[in-house]
Amino acid sequence: MAAERTLPPLVADEREMLRAYLEHQRTTLALKCEGLSEEQLRRQSVPPSTLSLMGLVRHMAEVERAWFRRIVSEEDISLVWSDRGDFQVAYDVSEATWPEALAAWQGEIEHARRVERDAKSLDVTGYMAKTDSAVSLRRAMIHLIDEYARHNGHADLLREAIDGAVGY
Repeated sequence: MAAERTLPPLVADEREMLRAYLEHQRTTLALKCEGLSEEQLRRQSVPPSTLSLMGLVRHMAEVERAWFRRIVSEEDISLVWSDRGDFQVAYDVSEATWPEALAAWQGEIEHARRVERDAKSLDVTGYMAKTDSAVSLRRAMIHLIDEYARHNGHADLLREAIDGAVGY
């Protein structure tokens, strides 16, 4: 994976700042997973939680897909692992493999980057069926930054429990 993370700029326009913070958070999760075996990536936190680093990566593939494909681009597409729209399915890694999880996540990130890059402005809107409302690309990017930041906190704890590694 060889993730390399740079700090977001201190001064930039809104779009570049959002893009940089989102990339920073994506790279942080990649770094938390770097260098671990598949067994370590599927190791769960404290019972009864099924949270694992692999599960977080699968979950974030679902989140990327939901916001950039299903909402912003309004694609009629199911989630990666759930045809019922159940984001929790991604946490079940009992039959999952790391190459599959990583490929799905990276694929959704690449698609999301294209959606953002091709949008004329942050004010481009898609549709969120759940709330029956328009949603801007700006809101989608902010949501993803928030979602990654929250789950990167979980990843911090998971990684420390696996091998004592802290930081990034």
